[in-house]
Amino acid sequence: MLASHYYEGKTEAGCDEAGRGCLAGSVYAAAVILPPDYENPLLNDSKQLTERRRYELRDVIQRDAISWAVGIVTPEEIDHINILNASILAMHRALDQLSVHPEAIIVDGNRFKPYRPQPTSPALPHTCIVKGDGKYLSIAAASILAKTYRDDYMNRLAEEYPQYDWLSNKGYPTKKHREAIRQYGITPYHRRSYNLLGDGQLSLDFK
Repeated sequence: MLASHYYEGKTEAGCDEAGRGCLAGSVYAAAVILPPDYENPLLNDSKQLTERRRYELRDVIQRDAISWAVGIVTPEEIDHINILNASILAMHRALDQLSVHPEAIIVDGNRFKPYRPQPTSPALPHTCIVKGDGKYLSIAAASILAKTYRDDYMNRLAEEYPQYDWLSNKGYPTKKHREAIRQYGITPYHRRSYNLLGDGQLSLDFK
């Protein structure tokens, strides 16, 4: 059973992102505030769940959460500020949209930037937790929301560009994805700052 909270006596938001290692598409992040002492033995790191279970749990999370939100950073922004900064920005954007303001933040991974609800307000306390999506319920919930909403987005893009197999790879660097880049070039959704072909070449034109 995952832990219900990290900070004692504080309204705590868990954050996680999806799509950091992809060659194409936006990076998504979610922020989730769950009720105190919330329990759900089915919640876990989204990567440990089947697709069907992730979507089932998304409905449960959205029903049970005190507040939840999803933040998005586009491929153009990723190319401009790099993926680490983009991932953190997506989390900040998710936090911005919460209907209930958290008093503390727990984040999956080991990097985060101080978050201020208002430019003049003090930064909220935050803690980075490596593999936190397998340790804390709110981070696991955030991982599920970020993953499923990004999958929905990539599925829509796949209808526009079916040759890249985004229905299956969701923009990750699979062999079929890279072969399609070689054959067809890149789309407006590809991250031009990435090593798209795996050979060190960073700049490609869309045919």
